[in-house]
Amino acid sequence: MAAMQVAGSLPGGQARDVPREPPPEQGSGFRCLSARLCALRPDDSSSARTEIHLLFDQLISENYGEGGGVTPQDVSALLVQACRLVPLNQNHLVSKVSQLIHHLLNRLQVIVDEQNLDFLLAYTISAIQQCSSWTHMEILQALAALVYCNGSKCQKYLPDLLGKSGILMKLSDSAQPDPEVRRAAVHCMANLCLSVPGQPYLEEPYPNICFQAFLTTLQSPKSSDMDDITFCMLLQNALKGIQSLLNGGKMKLTQTEELGALLAVLKKSMFHGLPGLDIELPPVLYPTPLPQCDGRPPVKPPQSESSASRPAVNKKKKSKVKSRKIQQGEEEEEESSSEREAAPITGSGRENPREGSTPCSPSSLGVRGLPVEGSDQAGRDRVSAPFRSANWKRVSSSESDYSDAEGGMQSKMRSYQAKVRQGALACFLSTIKSIEKKVLYGYWSAFVPDTPELGSPQSVSLMTLTLKDPSPKCLANLVSNSPYNRLKLSLLTKVWNQIKPYIRHKDVNVRVSSLTLLGAIVSTHAPLPEVQLLLQQPCSSGLSNSNSATPHLSTPDWWKKAPSGPFLEEASVSSPKGSPEPCWLIRLCISTVVLPKEDSCSGSDAGCAAGSTYEPSPMRLEALQVLAHLARGYFSMAQVYLMELGEVICKCMGEADPSIQLHGAKLLEELGTGLIQQYKPDSTVASDQRVPVAVVVMFWTMMLNGPLPGALQNSEHPTLQASACDALSSILPEAFSGLPSDRQILCITMLLGLNDSKNRLVKAATSRALGVYVLFPCLRQDVIFVADTANAILMSLQDKSLNVRAKAAWSLGNLTDTLIVNMETPDPSFQEEFSGLLLLKMLQSAIEASRDKDKVKSNAVRALGNLLHFLQPSHIEKPRFAEIIEESIQALISTVLNEAAMKVRWNACYAVGNVFKNPALPLGTAPWTSQAYNALTSVVTSCKNFKVRIRSATALSIPSTREQYGPAEQYAQIWNALVIALQKSEDTTDFLEFKYCASLRTQICQALIHLLSLAGASDLPCIRETLELNGDMVQSFFLQFLKSGAEGDDTGAPHGLLERDQMVRAALEHLRSNQAPPGDSAKRAIMDFLEDTLTIYFDSSGSQVALLGPTDR
Repeated sequence: MAAMQVAGSLPGGQARDVPREPPPEQGSGFRCLSARLCALRPDDSSSARTEIHLLFDQLISENYGEGGGVTPQDVSALLVQACRLVPLNQNHLVSKVSQLIHHLLNRLQVIVDEQNLDFLLAYTISAIQQCSSWTHMEILQALAALVYCNGSKCQKYLPDLLGKSGILMKLSDSAQPDPEVRRAAVHCMANLCLSVPGQPYLEEPYPNICFQAFLTTLQSPKSSDMDDITFCMLLQNALKGIQSLLNGGKMKLTQTEELGALLAVLKKSMFHGLPGLDIELPPVLYPTPLPQCDGRPPVKPPQSESSASRPAVNKKKKSKVKSRKIQQGEEEEEESSSEREAAPITGSGRENPREGSTPCSPSSLGVRGLPVEGSDQAGRDRVSAPFRSANWKRVSSSESDYSDAEGGMQSKMRSYQAKVRQGALACFLSTIKSIEKKVLYGYWSAFVPDTPELGSPQSVSLMTLTLKDPSPKCLANLVSNSPYNRLKLSLLTKVWNQIKPYIRHKDVNVRVSSLTLLGAIVSTHAPLPEVQLLLQQPCSSGLSNSNSATPHLSTPDWWKKAPSGPFLEEASVSSPKGSPEPCWLIRLCISTVVLPKEDSCSGSDAGCAAGSTYEPSPMRLEALQVLAHLARGYFSMAQVYLMELGEVICKCMGEADPSIQLHGAKLLEELGTGLIQQYKPDSTVASDQRVPVAVVVMFWTMMLNGPLPGALQNSEHPTLQASACDALSSILPEAFSGLPSDRQILCITMLLGLNDSKNRLVKAATSRALGVYVLFPCLRQDVIFVADTANAILMSLQDKSLNVRAKAAWSLGNLTDTLIVNMETPDPSFQEEFSGLLLLKMLQSAIEASRDKDKVKSNAVRALGNLLHFLQPSHIEKPRFAEIIEESIQALISTVLNEAAMKVRWNACYAVGNVFKNPALPLGTAPWTSQAYNALTSVVTSCKNFKVRIRSATALSIPSTREQYGPAEQYAQIWNALVIALQKSEDTTDFLEFKYCASLRTQICQALIHLLSLAGASDLPCIRETLELNGDMVQSFFLQFLKSGAEGDDTGAPHGLLERDQMVRAALEHLRSNQAPPGDSAKRAIMDFLEDTLTIYFDSSGSQVALLGPTDR
């Protein structure tokens, strides 16, 4: 049998083990059905086929809402067994097993492992080749689900799929008679092209083959046998395929013809379906400084208006609300990630990444056909003129000329067309990112509005799309990218007043889009005074709407149960004296998240499960996101509701829906971060305006006594675990010390335990959280905690994931900062108790990490510098430390000299400076001394980045004794390098570096004066020689250094007349005390130089103390 032949492609010819049958109480669950299926053997009898049909139907109809603990391995093994049971000569069964593959992989969000993928791909390819054409649609859907995020694992099947006579090439050709099959084939190709970070990409020439196929699809006109919706889905899949190729970084648009052809189809697709814009473009756009003719015919007055463009009637009409049935697979909002396709929202509110381009509900992207219903006529009059003519608010549903069925199709059509426009814009963005700016500039006039001559028609551009597209989400993106902080006031107010009536509209998609726009407003350049005023408007202002489906806001606290503990009674404490007026938007969002709806679900509430009393999941998620934006940008308002928001978070994190739990954790993190910002040393918030620490302690006690620990232990949802770790790391340090001891131990124990997680997201978040905790004043002197944290971090530094290693390196840097802080305390017990063996391991791991990627390296060198600074004489004396110290310093020197990222080199210079601070190290006599100084002098004279130069000059001024600078030759090299660096301190071609010139000169002058204050007799001839050659230049910069100190206009250096003046005088006194050889005039020449500099400075400043010695002053 064919099925048995294909089975041989699985290694060993055996299916993977299926988990044992669960206890009987699980009944007809997945495991029970799986066990029944695995008990079957290939049998061609009629009864066997009937039984297999029945099992497949049961598996497809099974409720997977909670996942049921089904693992990807369970699903993969089941699908392999299912394919083994279905011979390829049974078309109906092949169709059914294809549906099963498609359904399970989509519904349970499973990525098939490589071993089982090999078998399943062989089976589906054989099925397309051997089965009847009417099965191809289902088989292609199964194939698309299999290859999603698995393109790199399909290399050996690419010739069969994408070769000259490949299956997908044939089925996606414009000559393919079945439009649905053609669309499904393009969808498969798009999923194949989806890149996964860290995995190999499609081998050449397949990326280019796919690109040409997608481009041809976009260029082809709609065939007569293809309906409009299928055509839209075809275009969207082709656009997503090109976007995936560009995002993967392997497609380089170097050919002018190729780039021009892509830009032409993208521009055409950007306007797909917009009324009144049927543009004609040349097949290729060529770079030119002049605007190209877009071929658009003159706009003629419409003969008759559809319901979408008919002006609104002023008379109030009662809106007729018809409930519309929405299918399970209908989509609510567009994908935000560039790696995913438009996909339907499942019952839990999560999106399905493998589905083809399915429609969003009628108003998800536009709210055409909706009435503007303000609280009164005056409210309507306040709407600005530009918005009065917006297409999407012109008529009510009762004024439509279409029947219900026709109106539904029109709305559905608009939704699909909007998806094409959205896909084209996303693809255009990826195109821009993949080509050089100088190349892009040649196409500027085709996309950005120019200034046409008077009377000539305005060219179609991105601005046309912005003004014409009826989507509130389009407006939200526009708001997010507009510099309102530099524009005149009232612009945001107009947008705000326009959208506010819609946040209580009957259609959930309109409400979600409205909240998205409000979220964009409160997150753009926050905090803006204009937005603060808008947030303080009365709760009822502009919210009256007869289409309302959201809860009333008049009773804000009735949703809570009887208060447990003192939290509610103490909530008023969180409102500091003079707190602002209550924020209506926070109140609205809280009500949306926690209050039951006033009426049953509207027909478009696709996210509303049967029997649910709450708002649909997308609406609640958007409300939680807006609350997070407010907590981030307008914390002074959010803090008034701190305890109430804490109870909202507890409620959300206690729900079954992982999406709601996740957004609750995100809100908790934002609130925690806002509290930390208030207590930072540089905070501008007055102490009486801060949330009292006692209230913060109560807030976190409520979190830790609530569902937060459960979220941290929820291994089935690692993203939630990671977010809970991030939230736990946002505890205010002062509040952590006030928590009950058992809660403190709970936090520490859970973080140390989660560091062993196999999930990289969780491990990265845990590593970072430990790096935060190790800085807490109440924990940093606990030797056992610091040691446990160090061991956990060292383990994470060995992880395969770059993100985990980067977070671990950051935490290692923080841990070593803690070592330095502890070293500076009077009590030496910490240094004595800290394990020398652990210190050795930390040095070894930091050395290895310093050879890693830049993300890891930057903090690894920071840690190395701190560790070498921390070493005690008892460590340095041990032979086993000698080699590791040498290796550590060589790693730092190498990093200083390497052409790495500037942040890495800055940290390396900083680390070398820290090494110089350890008096126990043999600086000046060790062989590595000259190498370290040579590296720093090379950087200070030649590095392009001035901040790195400043840091190297700072490091050169750290040694506190003359002996640490080594022999006279070494000292002379450092002195000369600093003089050259001073001379070149204004030599830069990068305008951004000019602002650091003054700080660089200040630091170099400090280093030179520091060297003078330590100079020995043998160093003086070199100094005199330099001053003879460059004395005027050095003196002018010394005078600038003194003057800037007196004026206090130079950052990063000592300020004040006495401080800088005394530095020079101290150097002068040191030179006076030097015993120069008889007849040596160098000492006198240098002293004359310094005295002359001081005299000029005091004369210019009018000081009366010019001739006084430092002791007299």
